[in-house]
Amino acid sequence: MRPSTPEQVLVDGPAGKIEVDISDPGRGSDSSRRGIALIAHPHPLMGGTKDNKVVTTLARTLYALGNVTLRPNFRGVGGTEGTHDEGRGEAEDLIAVARYARQRYGDLPLTCAGFSFGSFVQTRVIKQVKPERLILVAPAVNRFATEEVPPGTLVIHGELDDIVPLAAVLDWARPQNLPVVVVPGGEHFFHGRLHLLQQIVTQHCHG
Repeated sequence: MRPSTPEQVLVDGPAGKIEVDISDPGRGSDSSRRGIALIAHPHPLMGGTKDNKVVTTLARTLYALGNVTLRPNFRGVGGTEGTHDEGRGEAEDLIAVARYARQRYGDLPLTCAGFSFGSFVQTRVIKQVKPERLILVAPAVNRFATEEVPPGTLVIHGELDDIVPLAAVLDWARPQNLPVVVVPGGEHFFHGRLHLLQQIVTQHCHG
């Protein structure tokens, strides 16, 4: 099941409007909705947007599993107002989008997913929104003070990531007894391996 053209909305946030793309498997009927997925993109000062290939792969995968997917732009990107806030304001914005989604679609199970900087932001968000599932792809633990995460969190990392070395992720995960799924030959953006990313997320969510 592939999403149709996303609905573009502006959600009220602490620093102004937040631009969000929404794909709804239950458009016109709520019978197909199994959950809500909020997906966070990589660092906005390094070109990260809601249209990043890893982010859209996560969105397509979670949509196919029956989730309403929401892909917001962080502050200062696209139609989102405000300026970059090093993860603090970005977390507040994601919390606002999660609340909007729950008000609009009901109290469905929530998945929070993030890529790189977006993973770091999601580790701040989960304390407030308490999702049922957390998915972190290439979490930038060597660049940002990424907090501990709940047991059962899915962490996916590329073996050859030269932006966030695998060793750094293992050092972060080890004290938490947190497994890390390693994509052999994968680099930070999973070029040529997005299909593996899709498979891993699908298997995890079916488990």
